[in-house]
Amino acid sequence: MLDSLSPDTARVLIGGAWRDTAETLPVLNPSTGEEIGRIARGTAQDIDDAVTAAQAAMDGDWGRMPAFERGRILTRIGRLVAEQVEALAEMEATDVGKPLKQARADAVALARYCEFYGGAADKVHGTTIPYLDGYTVYTLREPHGVTGHIIPWNYPMQIIGRSVGAALAMGNACVLKPAEDACLTALAFARLAQEAGLPAGALNVVPGLGSEAGAALSAHPGIRHISFTGSVATGGAVQKAAGGNVIPVTLELGGKGPQLVFEDADLDAALPFLVNAGLQNAGQTCSASSRILVQRPIWDELVRRMSDAYAAKRVGPAMEDHDLGPLISAVQKRRVEGFLDKGADLPVLARGAFVEGLPEGGNYVLPTLYGPVAQDHALAQQEIFGPVQVVIPFDTEEEAVAIANGTEFGLTSGIWTRDGARQMRLARAIRSGQVYINNYGAGGGVELPFGGIGKSGHGREKGFEALYGFSVLKTVAAYHG
Repeated sequence: MLDSLSPDTARVLIGGAWRDTAETLPVLNPSTGEEIGRIARGTAQDIDDAVTAAQAAMDGDWGRMPAFERGRILTRIGRLVAEQVEALAEMEATDVGKPLKQARADAVALARYCEFYGGAADKVHGTTIPYLDGYTVYTLREPHGVTGHIIPWNYPMQIIGRSVGAALAMGNACVLKPAEDACLTALAFARLAQEAGLPAGALNVVPGLGSEAGAALSAHPGIRHISFTGSVATGGAVQKAAGGNVIPVTLELGGKGPQLVFEDADLDAALPFLVNAGLQNAGQTCSASSRILVQRPIWDELVRRMSDAYAAKRVGPAMEDHDLGPLISAVQKRRVEGFLDKGADLPVLARGAFVEGLPEGGNYVLPTLYGPVAQDHALAQQEIFGPVQVVIPFDTEEEAVAIANGTEFGLTSGIWTRDGARQMRLARAIRSGQVYINNYGAGGGVELPFGGIGKSGHGREKGFEALYGFSVLKTVAAYHG
């Protein structure tokens, strides 16, 4: 069984070897605030060593390995992850604070990503291009080389799967910098990858502070592609650092996802999506639906239903598997409480409740529903990253589109209507990387390209689009007369 507090937890993985670092960082349980272990505090030198090891893997067996063999290794990793779902879920719940059922779903998704990219590894094909007489022209997709992966604390397992899994499938060698607040499952994944036979140096893991290890990775001249998921501010800094080396960057940043509910919507079907899409993982989700736009004729009924659903939500320790767990850290709790202070002038429609006996050191915040809220209010414009939703009324389809597009973000959105023509019009009109019609999230399918526009970032993860992003297209023009 995996042990979340094994000796490797406080080490970095470089070139297939687990190494100690001069300093370590505490692992805090968000449910209690207690220190439960230590992780390595990786340095710029560790990052440099990891990049060197990754390049050696590219120059060696990993770089020469056939695509189908890479796929077999990823499939084996997925099988090992599937065997350890419960252990990984308990690890994630303890480290990140999400309820067990959500952590379990993340572990299952990680296994699925490995399976998907294992099967896709040898199915990325080039093309032939009709050209001038005497020429044969074709394209190849080749790996970038050494890729950097900076992942956040809210969904470590899922984002490892869609980022590192895709990069490995294309034959890149990876340097992974997990968030300092959530490293345990990243380290466990690396141990499973070793067990599955991933060659030394193909995956290197350097925990540490973003300002140290993360900054060093972003600016390292040996990195050929960076994948970053996190805040807008940090994403901008990563892109600026990578720009010095003129390399591509995939950014998956913030969101302010709207769901547009029209008077002809099936409210019984919509209600669970309206509420849960905003409260999953205590609202700490880039694709969370934090804005609910409601056509006025159904305002009273929908607000009543959402309020009842909120009042039934319970917040408690992650391992007790309630509706919501704690926020990741005391810093994040203070940030969300700051937004609640900004909402002091707003009508509160409903709040959830704490379970009895909450640990005093936990980072707990009550889920709160506000409405009606003006489109220009801070709670309707800024990403809160907490269990907070606002309800905004609208009259016409045109007004709904204007409100939906009225933020700096464009990651995900939802449309609830039985009118097929309206569905098609709105799907085109809304500025969003993903649009869901009569659902929200589509079950999180690993096959579905994911990414945003505006300050939600650029580039696409998941599905085959991720494989294209982790490859370089080469055109070969052969003249043979």
